[in-house]
Amino acid sequence: MTTTTENPRKWLGLSALLAATLMDLLDATVLNIAGPAIHRSLGGSTAALQWFSAAYTLALAAGLLVGGRLGDMYGRRRMLLGAAIGFTAASMACAFAWSPTSLITARAIQGVIAAMMVPQCFGLLKELFPGKELSKAFAIFGPAIGLSTILGPVVAGALVNANLFGTGWRSVFLINLLLGGYTLIVGRRVLPDVVPSARGARLDAAGALLGGAGMTMLIYPLIEGRESGWPAWCFALMIGSVPVFALFALRQRALGRRDGSPLIDLGVFRNRSYTSGLVFILSFFGVVVGFSLAFGLFLQLGLGYSAMHASVTSLSMAVGAFIGSALSSTVGAGLGRRIIHIGLAVMAVGTVGFLLVLDQAGAGVTGWDMAAPLVVYGLGMGAIFVPLFDLVLGDVQTPQIGSASGVLECVQQFGAALGVAVLGTVFFNAFGSHGYADPSPAVHAAKLICEIALGLTAVSFLLVFLLPKHGAAEHVPQDAAERDEVQQAELASV
Repeated sequence: MTTTTENPRKWLGLSALLAATLMDLLDATVLNIAGPAIHRSLGGSTAALQWFSAAYTLALAAGLLVGGRLGDMYGRRRMLLGAAIGFTAASMACAFAWSPTSLITARAIQGVIAAMMVPQCFGLLKELFPGKELSKAFAIFGPAIGLSTILGPVVAGALVNANLFGTGWRSVFLINLLLGGYTLIVGRRVLPDVVPSARGARLDAAGALLGGAGMTMLIYPLIEGRESGWPAWCFALMIGSVPVFALFALRQRALGRRDGSPLIDLGVFRNRSYTSGLVFILSFFGVVVGFSLAFGLFLQLGLGYSAMHASVTSLSMAVGAFIGSALSSTVGAGLGRRIIHIGLAVMAVGTVGFLLVLDQAGAGVTGWDMAAPLVVYGLGMGAIFVPLFDLVLGDVQTPQIGSASGVLECVQQFGAALGVAVLGTVFFNAFGSHGYADPSPAVHAAKLICEIALGLTAVSFLLVFLLPKHGAAEHVPQDAAERDEVQQAELASV
């Protein structure tokens, strides 16, 4: 069995973990640009277009409740390699989808499998790089994740435009054959096979079903309601999600009291700054992901841009985000939560600038008109990505880090799905039943999205005051025993 003390091929192992993470990040963002091309090819309602993205993020959010726990029970290496096979197969199913329903189903399966795969990457990273070496790995892993997230839509546009071997939009899923194969072949050879930390433990499957049901009951009617004319069952489902979430919480509390391995340690919610941080993440990722989707729809459905033209236009935002991330990681370390306030303020300036451009240029707006405000918006967004999770976890105690991190990732994905549902529905409601390349109603819809985004940004700005002033990274253990305790707790709970 491979040990974690000396692994001469650890950097090769890091590349396998990056490939697995890249599969998830690309598939979470490529539909922002590729979605309209898929919609034109497969047909279906506008709600189906939203589901192309939301099915993945919603399934991922629900699955994250158990993904990390399964790694503890059966071994992270085994779970990662098995999930890589499953994710690649699900990607092939997406690539060969013949209808909106078949694609949405395959996307949901992708999301569930990604939830089994993603949590293992961080645990394996800690096993590959023990002690101080972990910071060197994160120096590569962190920026690579950020860059992949930002460039996802650009890659999608390039692949759709390239139309490799006549595959068109299907290539955005076929690329996972290469990434999944690399993860499987290299990971099998070099990733450490460590004894599971919770072998024989129980899995709260009923709790996972309750959590997933509550999320679905809230998201499903938000997406389907507009197409259906907002019937009574939509509101009944949304209202019904509240008692389902309550039952989930009660079950977790009961299992925690009798040591029945709950999915979530509810004790973390007693921490006000952490709970406020979760609300912030829900709001922030809702507006960022929802705005990105609506922006892609505006460019392609409203202005008639091709996927490649839309991705080139989106590149302005990506460039701004890359610069913002670089600045935040270098000069923002001593600013604490103030960097989040600065980032939100810059995002607001960019949003206002975009509104002014739309107001002045109207239906004649061009990509060059939008470039400057998009760079500013991306600059603020990128500045927030780097310190955000560290700040939210700043006041969480070491024994609760594992549960707190899992809930944080789950809320992040749920916020993304909620943003797609709400802002996507608002866009289509304002855009109406107009066909492709109808700029006037699209400009009206885009301006409405900007106004809502400004409101959510303002709410997020206020929530930042409830976050810790500094991140968890600054809570450094004082002696060797405490350092060992922190390291063991993190390894056991990731």
